Amino acid sequence: MLIGIRDMAKLFAISVVCCCAVFVCALFMNYNIDIGAVKDEITTPMGMVIYDAVVATGKVVVGVSGGCLAATTVVLLIFYVKNYIDSHGKELGILKALGYSDMRVAGHFWVFGISVFIGTGVGYAGAMGYMPNFYEAQNGEGLFPDIDPEFHLGLAFCMIVLPTVFFMLLSVFYAFFKLKSPVLGLLKESRNVKIKKGKFDDKDLPFLSDLKRNTLKSRKSLVFFVGFSAFCFSAMTQMSMSMNELASDTFSWMIISIGLILAFMTLLMSLTSVVKGNGKTIAMMKVFGYSRRECSGSVLDGYRPVTYIGFIIGTAYQYFLLKIMVDIVFADYEDMPDYSFDFKALAISLVTFIAAYEIILYIFGRKLDRQSVKSIMLE
Repeated sequence: MLIGIRDMAKLFAISVVCCCAVFVCALFMNYNIDIGAVKDEITTPMGMVIYDAVVATGKVVVGVSGGCLAATTVVLLIFYVKNYIDSHGKELGILKALGYSDMRVAGHFWVFGISVFIGTGVGYAGAMGYMPNFYEAQNGEGLFPDIDPEFHLGLAFCMIVLPTVFFMLLSVFYAFFKLKSPVLGLLKESRNVKIKKGKFDDKDLPFLSDLKRNTLKSRKSLVFFVGFSAFCFSAMTQMSMSMNELASDTFSWMIISIGLILAFMTLLMSLTSVVKGNGKTIAMMKVFGYSRRECSGSVLDGYRPVTYIGFIIGTAYQYFLLKIMVDIVFADYEDMPDYSFDFKALAISLVTFIAAYEIILYIFGRKLDRQSVKSIMLE
C-alpha cells in the first residue's frame, strides 16, 4: 500500500472538520424536512411567523457554516496531499521511473477520502443521537405540533456518500496534477517555492526579518489555517455569549463547542507543520549563536498579526450574522429582543484568546528550541 496507516492518522483534522460540518447541517436540514411535513397543522399566526423564521434560520446556518467548513476541508485536503507528495518524493519518483503512470500513482490517493467518510459518518450519527433534544429546544414555546426525528435516506446519502466521493476524486486529481513534476525533481524532493519580491529587495532586510517574512510566504496554506483558527475562536465564542436572549442554552453550547474544536485543531495542526518544516533552520541558527527567543521568534512571531486579523474578521462576522438574523429573519417576531454589539463578550473572548494563543506559542517555541544539530547530521 502506497499510503500507510501513519499517514492516514495525520488526516484527523479533516475528520474533525467534516464531523462538525455534518453534525450542524444534518440537525437543521433534518428538522426542516420534518417540520415541513406538519406545516399544515400550524394554525396560529404567530406559529406561522416562527415557522418561517425557523426554516430560514436553518437555511442560513447550513449555507454559512456548511459552506465555510466545506471550503476549509478542501484547503485541508489539498494541503495534506501536497505535503505527502513533498515528503515522499523519492518513493513516488521511483514508481514513476519504473514506468508507473501519473494516474496510476495518483489513484492510490483515494484513501485520503476515508478521513472524510469517517468524519461525516461520525457527525451524522452524532446528529441523529442529539436530534430529540434539538427538536425539543426548537419547539420550546410549544407553537408547533410535537414531532419525532425521522431518518431520511436521501439526506444521509447527501451528508455522507456525496462528500466522500467528491473528496476522494479531489485527492486523486490534485495528486495527478502535482505528480506531473519531472522524475528527477521528485527523487531530489525539490520544492518549487515562488516568492514574489515586493517594492524593496529582500537583501535590504536583516536576516531574522527576512526569515520571518519568507516563512509566511513559503507556506501560505498555513497562514490561512492560523488565521482561520483565530476566526473560529472569535466568531463562535462571541456568538455563543451574545445569544443568551436569542437562542437556547443548548444551541449556545453547541456553537462554542464546535468553534473551540475547530480553532484548536487547525492551530495545533498548523504550528506542528511550521515546527517540522523549520527544524533544520532553527538548529543551524543555534549553532551560529542565535538565542532561543530569536530562533523561535523568527519563525512563530510572523503568525501573530495573522491571528489578530482573523480575530477581527471573526468578530465582524458574528456581529453581522446575528444582526441579519434578528433584523431580517426574525423581523416579524414581536418578542424578539433588539440586538447590539456585545462588548463584554468581545473583552472576554479577546483576553481568553490572547492567553491561550501565547501559551500555545510558548509550547511550540520550546519544541523548536529542542531541535539539535545531531538530528540534522544523522539525516
